[in-house]
Amino acid sequence: MSEPRIFLAATPIGDPSDATPGLVDLLTRADLIAAEDTRKVKALATRLGIRLTAQVQAFHDHNEAAQVTQLLERATAGQTILVVSDAGMPTVSDPGFRLVRAAHEAGVPLTVIPGPSAVLTALAISGIPTDRFCFEGFLPRKTGERIRALTKLAAEERTLVFFESPRRLADTLADMAKAFGEHREAAVCRELTKVHEEVRRGPLGELADWAREGVRGEITLVVAPRDHGEDGDPGELAAEALELARRGLRLKDACSYLAQKHSLSTRELYQAALAAKEEPGESESPKR
Repeated sequence: MSEPRIFLAATPIGDPSDATPGLVDLLTRADLIAAEDTRKVKALATRLGIRLTAQVQAFHDHNEAAQVTQLLERATAGQTILVVSDAGMPTVSDPGFRLVRAAHEAGVPLTVIPGPSAVLTALAISGIPTDRFCFEGFLPRKTGERIRALTKLAAEERTLVFFESPRRLADTLADMAKAFGEHREAAVCRELTKVHEEVRRGPLGELADWAREGVRGEITLVVAPRDHGEDGDPGELAAEALELARRGLRLKDACSYLAQKHSLSTRELYQAALAAKEEPGESESPKR
């Protein structure tokens, strides 16, 4: 392989001392640093005692497409390009993917300087199974879209890892409790590697109540996989299907999701939900 000209480097997710020797070396010798936030990479360099001599330019979600051609041209001309995000690895819920794809297509050599990762750090410290997992990034901000995304994941048999804003954490945990069941185990990992690091473990229902008091900092969520012991019967799940329908999901879709989650007949559950809807007290008509 030719000598790499583009380097994607992981940056500390909290503690500056987690910076790898490879990152420190590239910060001192790169010709150009493409950073998600130029202020943050300059602050990191200051904390590491490094004097930046490279050109530092913004490289984020809003300008990545426009920057790719220029970065490839400079790399082809022999310059060393360092790509960093605010924290963790570029391309993982951060800019860089378009550049990597374009570099492969153009035959421009690139490599990765591994290092800190909020995903793996949270997974390791969560106490939740790590043998099989999937990373889902940020969930949709709108309630209806978020619930629909979660319902598709409820039967997932791998551990799930998410990023979330502290402002939306309580609502997200409540929606997860509805979609996955309030007893599903999870861990809220907050401010990882920082002074106020905290890992709060427990059932989703309890975590949702706890988060209502307000949570600050960078959040990574780890949710246990589906337990086959979560199966139930249509009569008990009818109310849950109706509640999901009230929150924006079509009743048939809610029944399909719950039936898959609990290994039941979709038709049987749908009929039970329709019957429950006609009972006294069910004044609102769910969407079908």
